[in-house]
Amino acid sequence: MNNLTRSDLACEIAEKEKSLCAGMEWKTREVAGFVISELIIETKAAAERLGKPCGRYLTLECGRIDRLSAEDNRALSHLLAGELRGAVKRLTQKAIDSKLSVFVAGLGNADLTSDSIGPQTVRRLTATRHLRQYEGELYKAVGCSSLSALAPGVLGQTGIETSELLRGAVNATHPDVIVVIDALTARNCDRLCATVQLSDTGIEPGSGVGNHRRAITYKSMGVPVIALGVPTVVNSATLVCDALGEAGIDLEDPRLREVLEKGKSFFVSPKESDLICECIAQLFARAIGLAFAEGLMDTE
Repeated sequence: MNNLTRSDLACEIAEKEKSLCAGMEWKTREVAGFVISELIIETKAAAERLGKPCGRYLTLECGRIDRLSAEDNRALSHLLAGELRGAVKRLTQKAIDSKLSVFVAGLGNADLTSDSIGPQTVRRLTATRHLRQYEGELYKAVGCSSLSALAPGVLGQTGIETSELLRGAVNATHPDVIVVIDALTARNCDRLCATVQLSDTGIEPGSGVGNHRRAITYKSMGVPVIALGVPTVVNSATLVCDALGEAGIDLEDPRLREVLEKGKSFFVSPKESDLICECIAQLFARAIGLAFAEGLMDTE
């Protein structure tokens, strides 16, 4: 049934393994009350076994983001900011200062609630790249990094592959690193809107819902790519499989598989998706601001 229960979360894919395979490392720690799991895929063999590129995948278990207290929300935003800064330093070998240039890409369809995290985040960011060019003294006084952002829409809206639009923007802005934000798909319903994944391997837009688009990676963009996302949808087949499994029904019955195959293109999101996605976008925008433009942020 694995092909019926898609997931973008590396931690869920790794959980299918009975034990860690060679070339894969798993670390877990707790920070500010949040559990952080880090999966490191080191070899090509491990990458092929898991179906994920070599790299680091960080998973933050935070509980439903829209239900976090103001204090926990602040703590989570600072934690994400720290992880972002650490990933950028590791990938670029550069300091987080006014010389650093960061390009944020908010992927997804702004008109589809569960897919709007990327565009909503971009709308909430404070861009600073233009200040470095036109307001040099102000830029130096603020002490932030150069931050530019774009929500490229989706292929059905523009007729242009997202990767093509981003490559053009990258060629024009020459960033040191790209931060890509996108909605993800989960396998476990408990992780819906309650898990943040940060990886340094880039992203393949739409892969979680079977709508594969051209990958956005270091190879395709020419600069390191960090992917940041939260699962907002789950495959309908997953819900059925979980319910039948709890009832003790044989999930390997070929007749059952045939029925589920017919409905595998349906995806389900929480009924409060509009509120949840807004909260996620606010969290991401604040974390990115704290990471690269703290001088412009209200840190209280």
